[in-house]
Amino acid sequence: MPRNNQDTLAQQRPSSRDLRVLKQLFTFLRPYRGVLLFAALALLVAAMAVLGFGIVLQRVVDQGLSSGSETALNQALILFLVVVIVMAASVAARVYLVTWIGERVVADIRKAVFATVLKLEPAFFEVTRTGEVISRLTVDTSLLQVVVGSTLAIAVRNALLISGGLVMLILTSGKLALLVLLGVPITVIPLWLLGYRVRRLSRKSQDRIADIGAFVDEVLYGIRTVQAFCHEHIDRRRYGEQVEAAFDAAIQRTRVSALLTATVMLFTFIAVSLVLWVGGHDVLAGRLSGGQLSAFVFYALLVAGSVGALSEVAGDLLRAAGAAERLLELLNTRPAISTPATPVALPEPARGEVQLSCVTFHYPSRPDRPALSELSLRLQPGQKVALVGPSGAGKSTVLQLLLRFYDPDSGVIRFDGIDIREADPREVRQRMALVPQDPIIFGADAWENIRYGLVGVNDADVRRAADAAHAAEFLDQLPEGFNTYLGERGIRLSGGQRQRIAIARAILRDPAVLLLDEATSSLDAESERLVQAALEQLMQARTTLIIAHRLATVRKVDQILVIDQGHIVASGRHDELVAENGLYARLAALQFRDAPVPLDEPA
Repeated sequence: MPRNNQDTLAQQRPSSRDLRVLKQLFTFLRPYRGVLLFAALALLVAAMAVLGFGIVLQRVVDQGLSSGSETALNQALILFLVVVIVMAASVAARVYLVTWIGERVVADIRKAVFATVLKLEPAFFEVTRTGEVISRLTVDTSLLQVVVGSTLAIAVRNALLISGGLVMLILTSGKLALLVLLGVPITVIPLWLLGYRVRRLSRKSQDRIADIGAFVDEVLYGIRTVQAFCHEHIDRRRYGEQVEAAFDAAIQRTRVSALLTATVMLFTFIAVSLVLWVGGHDVLAGRLSGGQLSAFVFYALLVAGSVGALSEVAGDLLRAAGAAERLLELLNTRPAISTPATPVALPEPARGEVQLSCVTFHYPSRPDRPALSELSLRLQPGQKVALVGPSGAGKSTVLQLLLRFYDPDSGVIRFDGIDIREADPREVRQRMALVPQDPIIFGADAWENIRYGLVGVNDADVRRAADAAHAAEFLDQLPEGFNTYLGERGIRLSGGQRQRIAIARAILRDPAVLLLDEATSSLDAESERLVQAALEQLMQARTTLIIAHRLATVRKVDQILVIDQGHIVASGRHDELVAENGLYARLAALQFRDAPVPLDEPA
C-alpha cells in the first residue's frame, strides 16, 4: 500500500491524548481480583521495606556509629537484615504474581480480539490489511504483556515510593522537604509536555511495524508469482524502505523518550544537590543530626530515582496506550453481519428453496458501481440452476449474498421462505456448502481439512466423502496417508487435488443447497470426468446453484440464467439460449468454435 494511503488511514483512526484508553483493558483484570490483591499486598510490603531502609540507616548512624555502642550497632544491622529478608520475599512474590497476571490478561485479550475478528464480515477485510490485524494480535499484545506484567507494577511501586518517601522527608525535616516539593513541579511539567508526543510517535512506530507485517504476508503468500516474474529485487527494495521507515519512527520515539528521561532526571538531581547543600549547613550548625541527614538524603535519592524511573515507565505506558488504542479498535468493532436478538428459526428439515427479490448491492470498496441491480431469481427445492456471464457480471456476488457475507443494500433474500437477515447466519450457512474456484486448504492433515466445521464426524464418514470426490486415491499415496500434513494453504497439493478435497468437504456436509463456483476449473480431463460424476450424484434431489465460465459443464442443468452488469438478461435451457442469439450465444460461440462439445457430454 502506498505510504500516502497508509498515512491517510492512520489519520482516520481515533486517537487519545492520555492513558485513559487503557481503562477498558482493565476490565480484563476483574476475574483475577484475588491474585491482584495478593500482588498489590506484596507490592506494598516491598515498598514499605525499601522505605524502612531510611529508618535503619538513621539508627546505624545515630545509635550505632555516633554512640560507639557495639550492641546498638549489632541491633541496627540485625534490623537491616530483617528488612532485607522481608523485601526479598515480597519482591519475589510481586514479580511472580504480577507476571502471572500479565500473561493471563494478555492471553484473554488475544482470545477476545481474535474472537471479534472471526465475527467480522468480509467487507471489513476489504479496507483492512490482514498483516495489520496480525500485527495487532502479536506485536501490540506483546507490548501490553510487558506493561501489565511488569511496567504497570513498576509504575505503582515508584508511585508508592515517591509518596512514602515524601512523607518520610517531611517527618525527617520539614524545611528540606519543602525544597524537594518545590522541585516536583519542575520534573512533572516536562513529563506531561513530552509525554503526548511520545505516545503519538509510539503509535506511528507501531503502524510502521504493521506495514512491514502486511507487506511480508502479501509477498510470501504470492512467492511463486514473485519468483516467476523476477520481482525479488523490487520487493527487497520495498521491504528495505518499509524497515527504514519503521526504524526512523522508532528513533524519533526514542529521541523524545531520551529527552524526557534526561530532563526529568536533571531537574530532579539538581533539586537533590540543593537539598544536600542546605542540609549540610544544618548539620554543621547542629540543627540536624548526621543520621537524620543520611536518612533524608536516602529518601531524597529514593524519591528522585523513583521520579526518574516513573518518567521512563511513563514512556512505556504511553506506548501501551498506542497499542491499546489499536487493539480496542478491533475489540470495539461491531460486525455488520450479526445474529438478530430474537432470530427466526429456519424450517426443519431444510427444503433448499432460495429466492432473491429485487436485490441491489454495492461492495463497500466500490460504492460507485452496483455489483447487482434489482436482481431477482428463484431456486425451487432440488432445482439445478447455472449462472453464466462475463467476468465481473455479478455471479460470485450472488453466492456471497446467499452465504450472508454481505447484506444487500435493498431487496430481500429468503431461504425456505425466511428473510436471512432475520435468521441466525450460522443456521443459514450450515444448510449450504460452497465449493469455490480457489479452495482453501488449511495447515492440517486430510482428516481435519475434509471434516472442517463439522463436529462428531468419524473417520469412516470422512473416507467415504473422499472416495466420492475421488480424493482418497491420491491421499492414500501420501507418506502418512490421510494423516499427512498438507502444508500451509495446501502447498503440498496440486490445484486439482485441492479442488477434490474441497468437494469432499461439501459432500460430507450433506447440504440442502450446494454452491459450485467453477468447482471443476482446476482439474485435468480425467479428474474432471471423475469429479463431475461425483457432483452429479451429490446434486441429486439437492438445490444447486452453479457458477460457470465453461458452458460445457452446465448444458444439462434445469435452468441457465445469463447475468450481465448485475442484471439477469436471459434465462432458459442451453439450446433455447443459443437460438436467441444473445449474450449466451456469443459466449457459446467463442468457447465451442475450436472444440465443439457433443450434446450428450456429461454435465
